[in-house]
Amino acid sequence: MVIVPPDWVNVIAVTPEGRLLLVKQFRFGVDDFSLEIPGGMIEAGEDPVAAGVRELREETGFAGTSAKLIGSVHPNPAIQSNRCHFVLVEGATLRGAVAWDPDEEIEVTSAPVDEVLAWARSGRITHGLVLCALFFFEAHWKTCRTSTLA
Repeated sequence: MVIVPPDWVNVIAVTPEGRLLLVKQFRFGVDDFSLEIPGGMIEAGEDPVAAGVRELREETGFAGTSAKLIGSVHPNPAIQSNRCHFVLVEGATLRGAVAWDPDEEIEVTSAPVDEVLAWARSGRITHGLVLCALFFFEAHWKTCRTSTLA
């Protein structure tokens, strides 16, 4: 059996102060709250970067100065045909109200990048796709920090 869900997008949104936007949502599969990054389903024909920008705005009210694709994975290639795309949004600032789906209840927060990466390594963040996105982002973050120190 193969499950054919739509593609997904997860958004690494960095504020001008070097903080990552996070969302805390109740997840029925684990019957608990999960600390994650914004994300959701990509609509048919929608570009992953455009979907990331849309999901960020809907879930957090934030928008950025730039957005780009930094990676993609197969969430579970044993039984699923879709991909999850990771979009980096830089210069993220609050630009408006949230627009949650009827079944969404989200707590939006932020934390310094290095703290979020430490949470990923320590097990405080447990969502597999969020961890993948942070893995792709960490290399970018280290490169940016190294180039600004040189």
